[in-house]
Amino acid sequence: MFQGYTQGAIDFLWGLKLNNERAWFQAHREEFLTLVDRPTRELAEQLRAEMTEAFPRLGLELKVSRIYRDARRLFGRGPYKDHLWFSLRKPGEHDGQIPCFWFEIAADHYGCGMGCWEMPPVVMAKLRARIDRDPKPVEKLARAVEKRGEFRLEGQEYKRPKGDPGPLLYPWYNRKGIGFTCERNCEGVFFTPELAAQVLEGWKSLAPQYKFLCSLPGDPEPENM
Repeated sequence: MFQGYTQGAIDFLWGLKLNNERAWFQAHREEFLTLVDRPTRELAEQLRAEMTEAFPRLGLELKVSRIYRDARRLFGRGPYKDHLWFSLRKPGEHDGQIPCFWFEIAADHYGCGMGCWEMPPVVMAKLRARIDRDPKPVEKLARAVEKRGEFRLEGQEYKRPKGDPGPLLYPWYNRKGIGFTCERNCEGVFFTPELAAQVLEGWKSLAPQYKFLCSLPGDPEPENM
């Protein structure tokens, strides 16, 4: 059962951020396993069980990130990630193209949210087609996020807007992907078991938006593609 993170987890992540090299990591490996990896996996398993109980039909699977960066994609960075994350999503070949619920811990913040940041262009075209056909259901989803006020809408914007369905849905209409993110400082509830309840409540509030994003691939392709 997740009991909260400790200051040691933050100290380790700051240390790794400033000393991203194999010798330092190997000397502090046990700190990583005990202070960061173990509580993250405990939190992940608890949230997986609670989300499965709340939404058994979603078929969510847990994926916990590795601390090691892909050696093919270092791009001048150190061999280790200075953050750790996990996600709940439906199984699929291309993870980035599948909407997911996620949580992340880093040296200076923790965050959670839901989204799909590598959504295929055809799926975003289907989103625009739905808005063009009947904007009211998407307006309801957008207002629910705004009313809660916890998550901000994210996703790369098109350089040339695809259209203007009005101020509420313009940000949805003109992005290459849709995501909802909340970031907080590592303080207060972060150090308590209540963190699990906080993340769970946020994820549950995004369940309607998640189901909507998952439904888009099943739509017929728009004629104007």
